[in-house]
Amino acid sequence: MSDFGKAAYWLDGAEYDLQTARAMLETRRFLYVGFMCHQAIEKALKAALVARDPEGELPYIHKLMRLANLSGISGEMSEEQLSLLDVLSPLNIEARYPLHRERLLASLTPERCERMIRETEALFLWIKAQC
Repeated sequence: MSDFGKAAYWLDGAEYDLQTARAMLETRRFLYVGFMCHQAIEKALKAALVARDPEGELPYIHKLMRLANLSGISGEMSEEQLSLLDVLSPLNIEARYPLHRERLLASLTPERCERMIRETEALFLWIKAQC
């Protein structure tokens, strides 16, 4: 099995992305805080998918709710955790292709980004425990 098919590979990447989100907060690169939080949860969900179905094919998708559903973990998630998936999902696209960059940047305050990181870290730890 390649590293790509191992949960540890995805969890390591998710932890790295969380550290990057913190670094982006410290340098006030708020657009990328959301993007890196999305990336961290995407990779954590891929770890859960690989852990729960080691022989399955890992899809090349970025939609958090779809990954949560495919892994079977969504049924175990709280409303707050599911809500966070909804918050993070558009930040994947908006960070790369910001159609409304100024409005998005205005919404990503330091406080909101700090809260987003805390919630992402908590969700990451919860998903990791499910692997």
